[in-house]
Amino acid sequence: MPKQDYPRISDYGLIGNLHTTALVSRRGSIDFMPFTRFDSPTIFAALLDREKGGSFDIEPVDGDVRVKQLYLPDTAVLLTRFLSEAGIAELTDFMPVKEQEERCSVVRMLRCIKGKLKFRVTCAPRFDYARTAPFLKQEGPKSVLMADGGTLSVRLRSDAALRVEGDGVEAAFTLEEGQCVSFVLEAVNPDGPEPERDLYYYCNTAFENTITFWEEWISQAQYRGRWEEIIHRSLITLKLLTSYRYGSTVAAATFGLPEAVGGERNWDYRYTWIRDAAFSMYAFVRMGFHEEAGAFVKWIMARCRDLDNAANIQLMYAVDGSADLDEHELDHLEGYRGSRPVRVGNAASNQFQLDVYGELIDTVYLYNRHDDSITYEFWADIREIVNFVCENWRKKGHGIWEVRSQAREFLHSKVMSWVAIDRGIRIAEARSFPAPIGEWRRSRDAIYEDIYHNYWNEDKQAFVQYRGAGVLDASALLMPLVRLLSPHEPRWQSTLRAIEKELVTDTLVYRYRLDNGAVDGLDGAEETFSMCSFWYIENLAKAGQTDKARLYFEKMLGYANHLGLFSEMIALNGEQIGNFPQAFTHLALISAAYQLEHVEEGGRQ
Repeated sequence: MPKQDYPRISDYGLIGNLHTTALVSRRGSIDFMPFTRFDSPTIFAALLDREKGGSFDIEPVDGDVRVKQLYLPDTAVLLTRFLSEAGIAELTDFMPVKEQEERCSVVRMLRCIKGKLKFRVTCAPRFDYARTAPFLKQEGPKSVLMADGGTLSVRLRSDAALRVEGDGVEAAFTLEEGQCVSFVLEAVNPDGPEPERDLYYYCNTAFENTITFWEEWISQAQYRGRWEEIIHRSLITLKLLTSYRYGSTVAAATFGLPEAVGGERNWDYRYTWIRDAAFSMYAFVRMGFHEEAGAFVKWIMARCRDLDNAANIQLMYAVDGSADLDEHELDHLEGYRGSRPVRVGNAASNQFQLDVYGELIDTVYLYNRHDDSITYEFWADIREIVNFVCENWRKKGHGIWEVRSQAREFLHSKVMSWVAIDRGIRIAEARSFPAPIGEWRRSRDAIYEDIYHNYWNEDKQAFVQYRGAGVLDASALLMPLVRLLSPHEPRWQSTLRAIEKELVTDTLVYRYRLDNGAVDGLDGAEETFSMCSFWYIENLAKAGQTDKARLYFEKMLGYANHLGLFSEMIALNGEQIGNFPQAFTHLALISAAYQLEHVEEGGRQ
């Protein structure tokens, strides 16, 4: 297919089972799906190569068809509605939740609501990132086994007739009003017994259980404000990106989606960044989801137990906590709209990024405030991390944006070093844990003085990206959010004005400007970062500019897709770009909404 035939990134909805996710397009096709875990190889990847990637298509063949897509309220059950002169049909897609990872399944139910419509179905999995076509075995008129020749096999079952065509499975039929056809794609053991669960179970029991799970889960949310619907959607999205088995949260559902179409900035986000997951847990705790926060803290405890010393902590891990994220390119895929290379794995996992220590300990601090269950054994690990930060806060690194140019003393790294020590002190004092409080205070105060005096640029009248720099960085927006500076501090107010002048276009915020001298070691353009836009809005709210903050928040919501989902970036043509949906953007949205409504109601910062 031609490059322009790729759907927009914003044309997709997300479904999942708390082990993996899938993207369903408005066309009714599943175009992206790792199987059976977030970071597993894909079996569908048409999003990254329309010809080779593989997909699961259910499409009407009757003339001009309009499409609407929505979630069933307060669930992750996706409804795609086909509207034509011939009739109306609805496709319901979901993944049964909390099953064992090995029993991963996708359920697709197609029902004719009115009139009569013809449909064509094509299921063409391509195993191992589209490097392997399936071996197909027709087991009966309505069941086909598809295997990769190794350890992974899937079975497609339906109550419609299926036929093997080439290296895929096809079906064609006409539905009249009230008629329904269902499809179940499930992981199987080809040498095992026949499936225990029939289509009725999936389309009735599993469907009802899935709806009940999501409705009961979101009912715990402690938010009843004006933005309840978008907050709930963001929370469900974060939950979909969180592993039921391990408690870790991946940064996004996808890999390889470009930061600029045609560019080389195409990364794999299906891993757990300490930084991103820490902020996610902050959103969960703030909204009353303590079970998710507790599961992540246990995951962090396990990573700490694995360390010989604090210097060895990685900024990201696989979902299960394994550390080998070797990066390589999938040269056989053309990439989304020709954006190459397509990378899996992530070499940034080997970078030194000082800020992750602050995000980790801030999460532990917040969790301890709400749960008071930090053990002494875990505290001993935390104490070693704080000691490490005290000894290494001057060390150069690659920063929050994981630049692939030279290491520097980044402002954000210093800010989060301050946070690491400050929160360590607070935990120790709150729990009377043994700690060298005096030494920690001296280091914390030295960092503060270093930031205040050595990262201030008189010409810019702002705090700059790194020591001695002349460029601004949107990560400075976190300084008031982590309470290092008051939003009323004159130097901060001046910095905010400088950021507005250089990095902000209406509500859209660049993380830095390459055309203003910023260097990150990569070719290609930069688009605006959605999470930075929500940081900016939260800062406006904290500074008392509530009318402006509320206006900009509503305008940012206008950049969400039709389902309320955000990718990593927004181009200046308004198109969503980058990996999708991104956890960091949704949690920044939650935080901004919470802060804005809290200030409007007269609450303290």
